[in-house]
Amino acid sequence: MAKRMIIMLATVVVFVGGLGLFKYRQIQDAIAQGAAFQMPPEAVTTILAGEDHWQGSLGVIGTVTAVQGVVVSADLPGVVASIEFDSGGRVRAGDVLLQLDTNQERAQLAAAEAQRDLARLNLERGRSLRAKGVTSQAEFDRIDAEAKQAEARAQEIRATIARKTIRAPFAGVLGIRQVNLGQYLNGGDAIVPLQALDPVYVDFSVPQQQAGHVRVGGVVVVAVEGTPGIEAKGKISAVNSVVDEATRNLRVQATFANREGTLRPGMFVEARVIVGESSAVVALPASAISYAPYGDSVFIVEDVEGPNGQKYRGVRQQFVKLGSSRGDQVAVVEGVVAGEEVVTSGVFKLRPGAAVQVNNQVQPTNDPTPEPEDS
Repeated sequence: MAKRMIIMLATVVVFVGGLGLFKYRQIQDAIAQGAAFQMPPEAVTTILAGEDHWQGSLGVIGTVTAVQGVVVSADLPGVVASIEFDSGGRVRAGDVLLQLDTNQERAQLAAAEAQRDLARLNLERGRSLRAKGVTSQAEFDRIDAEAKQAEARAQEIRATIARKTIRAPFAGVLGIRQVNLGQYLNGGDAIVPLQALDPVYVDFSVPQQQAGHVRVGGVVVVAVEGTPGIEAKGKISAVNSVVDEATRNLRVQATFANREGTLRPGMFVEARVIVGESSAVVALPASAISYAPYGDSVFIVEDVEGPNGQKYRGVRQQFVKLGSSRGDQVAVVEGVVAGEEVVTSGVFKLRPGAAVQVNNQVQPTNDPTPEPEDS
């Protein structure tokens, strides 16, 4: 009986030991497989970094204003007798825009001129009588004063008639007409806007930290948002003498030739103030940059050695210092050297050491002057 018990106990011990050894080997194999496991490569696109020279610039937002711009208005009250312009037309300085009715003033002028002629005759008679000693000096002085008053009265009415002829104060482009034929206008009522469009000003502000880079004569390049292909170059013509206390910004004014009239007063424009000399940078697509609170970085493709000692195509995360942007490109000032292969898309799914598979059949946009299609 005891012998049977010993045999059964020995059998159980051998079975349990064999089962434990089998499981131990299974666990060891699983651990080895886990250590040798490698994530499948991520599909990415890349670009070979190349050195470029970018002119230093400061990006600002500006507004187009006219060098000369007014709303032409009536000087005196009256009824519109004729309109001599078309909305949106070009005019020269002195061109007649509008004529108010002057029938009453012309009648008054005729009476004043008749009174003036009579006063002149009386003056001639008085001068003759004074020479003969018939009239006193006081009487002659009164007649002379009346002649001068009559002449002044006629001149006043002529001036009133002239002021009822509204002329363009300078050459420019008219806006939309705001009066109609036969309408009664009060003094100061608007007739039509007039803007001189060549040249034009672009007003913008720069932070006080950048004020040292702005000087009269500096070059400014502007582009109109939403209107591709329009880019103009001008020069800084004035810098404000004080910094705005509320914003700590310095107001700057640049002058632009505008012969084609592409820049209109009130337009919102993106301006670049050219500052300093050109510097060497590595221009990369904006999609290549991984932005993070602890620093901006890119992923560089290179041969990486795995835990098993074998090499594969993987990525290394490289922190970079960025400069200005231009179109689809961002300037990398430090961190990347020419010739390195940089990931341009698929950055969000990468981690240091990740295996990658490069497929450059479709590349992200990398144009310094993009012209997006209308949506």
